[in-house]
Amino acid sequence: MLRSQKLLLLLTLPLVLSGCKTVSGAFEEKKNIGPCPAALVLWDAARKVEIHGKEKYDNIGFTAEVLGTRSFCKYYGKRPLTADLKIDMAFGRGPAAVGDTKEYKYFIAIVRKDLAVIDKQFFSVKVHFKPGQSIVRRTEKFSKIVIPRAKENTSGSNFEIIVGLELTPQELAFARSGKRFRVN
Repeated sequence: MLRSQKLLLLLTLPLVLSGCKTVSGAFEEKKNIGPCPAALVLWDAARKVEIHGKEKYDNIGFTAEVLGTRSFCKYYGKRPLTADLKIDMAFGRGPAAVGDTKEYKYFIAIVRKDLAVIDKQFFSVKVHFKPGQSIVRRTEKFSKIVIPRAKENTSGSNFEIIVGLELTPQELAFARSGKRFRVN
């Protein structure tokens, strides 16, 4: 390993290791006592493709895709967990899209792992496409998502943060079919 690579590794390692913390006092931080909830993209609701007419490329309107999620959480003694969440998204304008602005809707759900939805909220993002622009990427950021715990020793691994796009029944059927229109 080159000396510059070693130096870069030493400088960035504290940033990588500082992702999950527990706050116990006014300025005292220590490592989390447990893991953070998994932040996941619901496969069925990861992509939205508007198709006007037959399923062919020329009939594609606006599209959206949730590319991934990142979360960081904090344990505060007996209080609920709080998580910060970043959602990476890409939006597209196909040949049949009308206009240069589109509003996309998506949801964030807090789920008791393998049991039930605790909370689900809907959000929207308005995307403007510049002339000639067919893809826009964006990161949506949320802070202090509350994840309730019954007891102080309830681990964050008992919960999940699920993200997905709001789809029509036809869009959901298309997504579940495994078919994809993707333009790089």
